[in-house]
Amino acid sequence: MVSAAHDGFPAAVGVSRLRVYDWPTVEGLPGGGTPHLHLACSEGYVVVGGRGRVQTLTLSGYEETPLEAGTVAWFTPGTIHRLVNDGELEIAVVMQNSGLPEAGDAVLTLPQDLLSDPDTYADAVRIPGDVPEAEQVEVARARRDLATRRFLELRAAAEQGDLAPLEAFQRAAAALVRPRLDAFEQRWREGAQAAASATGSQLAALREGRTDHLAHASVTATGPTARGRFGMCGRLDVYPGI
Repeated sequence: MVSAAHDGFPAAVGVSRLRVYDWPTVEGLPGGGTPHLHLACSEGYVVVGGRGRVQTLTLSGYEETPLEAGTVAWFTPGTIHRLVNDGELEIAVVMQNSGLPEAGDAVLTLPQDLLSDPDTYADAVRIPGDVPEAEQVEVARARRDLATRRFLELRAAAEQGDLAPLEAFQRAAAALVRPRLDAFEQRWREGAQAAASATGSQLAALREGRTDHLAHASVTATGPTARGRFGMCGRLDVYPGI
């Protein structure tokens, strides 16, 4: 029998608070994040302050979407995205599958040789946690700039009608996450699938005139368990377990 209870955050999404990096980019923009894509998750932005843009690249082409306080934007798996910070850009990020985009379902647009296997990729993207913050800044910024250069190459090729480099990146990204798919599926089953099943059970109960699940109503509140963590696009306040 399917459980009629799901105690997690609504729809089993994850949330984080993001302050986009203000380091100037390799092509001279005022600030920006690290280009990457997700293989199995959609992601949404609720802009809470500042202004900027999200640059996106898919097999359908390159786009740029303006962002300002009040904007809600989202994109589906396979969308390479890159935030541009035009001034104090701050976002509440909403992530599918209990925050899986920040728990493994992300591949940065690194040079193709760094995507050859999971260990090589992990070494290339790691930001050490046991060094002074100034050193972490250097590593995070170098990682962002390396991925940005490759993103600009992919974008230029696509704009010239050559999608082969982008397709090669997509295949390499899919191969990188393949060893982790069992863990991804477990997170989905225990989160989004369980939440949807609970709704189904509750609707069925209401059709039958039963209200048993209402007896288990509850309230939960939490604060960030980590502040200012170096993320792909900026400094993150994270809420594990949501």
